[in-house]
Amino acid sequence: MSASDEGNAAAAGYAPHPYVGGRTAVLRALAAWRMRWPGAPRVIVLTGNPGSGRSRLLTGFLMMCDPGYRKQLPLDDLDPATVPPDLPAPAVPSPAGRTAAQLLWLISDHFGLNADHTDDIFTELATREEPVTIVVPDVDQAGPVRAANEPVRVVQDVLKPLAATESVQLLADVPRELAAELAGALPRGQVQIIDLDEAEWADPKGLVLHAETALTPEAGAPELPYTTDPSARRALAEAIAARADGNRLTVQLAVQSLLMQPDGFDPADTSLLPGSVGEALDLHARRLGADPQTLRLLLAPLAFAEGEGLPVQLWGALANAVAGRDMSQDLADGMLLAAPFIQPVEASPDEDGDGDGDEDEDGPGGEAADDSSAGADTGRTLLRLMHPGLAEEIRSALPDTRDAQTKIAMALLEAVPQQDWSKADPYIRDHLAAHTLDAGLLPQLLTDPGLFAHADPVTMRAAIEAVPLEQLGAPARTYLRTAPLLTRSQAPAELRAAFLESAFVEDGLAPYAEALHTLGFTLPWRTLWSVPLVGVRAVTTGSLPPQGGDGATADASGGPDGTPVAQAPDGTVAQAPHAATPGSAQPGGPVPGSGTAAPRPVAAFVVPEGTPGSRTLPRPDGDGSEGEGRALLLHDLLRPEYVDADPAQVQLPSEQAQTAAPFGLSRGADYLRVWARADQEVVAALLSDTPFTGADLSPDGVLVVATARGVTARQILATPPPATPTVPAQRTGTADSDASDGLEGDHS
Repeated sequence: MSASDEGNAAAAGYAPHPYVGGRTAVLRALAAWRMRWPGAPRVIVLTGNPGSGRSRLLTGFLMMCDPGYRKQLPLDDLDPATVPPDLPAPAVPSPAGRTAAQLLWLISDHFGLNADHTDDIFTELATREEPVTIVVPDVDQAGPVRAANEPVRVVQDVLKPLAATESVQLLADVPRELAAELAGALPRGQVQIIDLDEAEWADPKGLVLHAETALTPEAGAPELPYTTDPSARRALAEAIAARADGNRLTVQLAVQSLLMQPDGFDPADTSLLPGSVGEALDLHARRLGADPQTLRLLLAPLAFAEGEGLPVQLWGALANAVAGRDMSQDLADGMLLAAPFIQPVEASPDEDGDGDGDEDEDGPGGEAADDSSAGADTGRTLLRLMHPGLAEEIRSALPDTRDAQTKIAMALLEAVPQQDWSKADPYIRDHLAAHTLDAGLLPQLLTDPGLFAHADPVTMRAAIEAVPLEQLGAPARTYLRTAPLLTRSQAPAELRAAFLESAFVEDGLAPYAEALHTLGFTLPWRTLWSVPLVGVRAVTTGSLPPQGGDGATADASGGPDGTPVAQAPDGTVAQAPHAATPGSAQPGGPVPGSGTAAPRPVAAFVVPEGTPGSRTLPRPDGDGSEGEGRALLLHDLLRPEYVDADPAQVQLPSEQAQTAAPFGLSRGADYLRVWARADQEVVAALLSDTPFTGADLSPDGVLVVATARGVTARQILATPPPATPTVPAQRTGTADSDASDGLEGDHS
């Protein structure tokens, strides 16, 4: 169907779509796609310039695809060729604010797919007996961080594989620069590009109707000669549409501007009508006697705003920063000047950056924390520009966008009280990384453990992943390694800080771990040490009996990683620490060289036979099997050093000590809980991005955990409630851990 058919549809007496107000040619093509009409493409790529009306068109089409909403539309009055059949509503996963991975899991959840990895999603869809229909709108709004260019990843990682899946009927709204890439991946007969700015799909009559409707008093326009007189209104609408060159955003801005300030407007003077979005800005400023550049500088902070919008209280400081001068008086006098271009919004509960607050960045599984930091901005007013195309126009007209972002980032940093991230505005915490990324300064920012803990992990992760890995320092790499766990768990700031504290110790960044203990967090543990052992099958805590005399000569063969060892006076092997935590608590245990004789707390690891420093365990009687045997390796429980001692000397906690212990341990495949025995309250929850291979909790509250990455010891810091003299409370839920089978099986 060509654009000339628009007139034929009107001549036939059909009413325009009540929301779209035209676009008959496109609606006919989409209806044919929806009903799988012979010859219709399986994939449609909808594109056009910013402000061309793609989102509005797609919304109007989806109204007719929804069985419930169809009942509210006058379908009998519309062109039958534009009305899709009455079928179940298609899936409409929105990429707005989401990463490509989040979008994929949203699709998986919608169809109830049994997928463990993203590649499985396409495989599952391909094997479905019935074709599935998917509509993906607003790809240009994808991603929690604008400068990370998430729309490209959505096209490459989501839309192209979906389009290549024969069982998927796909309609996607994408920016023009990505449309050819998506369509080029398919044979010609299977895909069609609909570019709303091409003459074939143009809708000049619909554009006039759009302007005319907006000018009516019924739509809120004031009573003026050119709004109340139908002929004058029609003439003005035709003039506005003719000057706008097919762009609906330009029409909308022109109407809003003249209706908000009708004084001085002559409908007969077409020079007062804009031909582009930029002209709409400049003409509005001149009509109000203002400098167009002042208007653009006032709106610039909103053009760079991330997330749902910029908090009102930050607008002035950022406007001053971008302009390089005090803009407070301009802002006070310029509300009428800026009003046609601004949209106030109330922050949603998920404005902490997590997309919609429930999608997992890395797929299904795992156990979420009991609460999250979502809703930090809830209930307060944010400001944003009324259309992304307006923001693009303002940014593109600035002489140096990187310099503008640098000024914005510095102003946001200065707005953090005493550089205390717990007191920072939620917008600053969650979106500073995005601004510094666009300014090219993000690597310099990634040295503050407090920011790592307080910032929304989805936006922080997206920003860091956009930086080449070789430009990142060690703390940023640790954060990036931990980020999947942070996003998956939706953990609050204190639990994020706890996960990062352990990760810093694991990566040998002890000062960063220690810093997290000084920032006001109530952390559930202090990580004592971590060793990168591979192949640990189980762990057990116990103690060695007191050593007397000057001790024996230590084995000089070195630790499991070949690091040099030193002889200790108590006969132990003191290995150079992998990740000692300066200033960490060292409860209990003998101090080498002090002459104190006391049992030495240790952890025993079941490791593959031949692990340096380990002692082979004898095979059970009658076991003649071949293959790798087992060995035991001892490590000090409280310090980062291995112990050279006979594992047979290790004494396990007595049953009485276990019963009197203040804490208990429960375990799942990838989570652990430490709970107080007195009241059954969970005092620490640990998630892992790799399955646990062993875990044990000593009576003194030291949690030793083994994964494929290694072994880590954490001292539980919670103060247990006092034991009651009455009958102890009965445990409910999961039983204690059954993984401590190192020396003599389970003794939790």
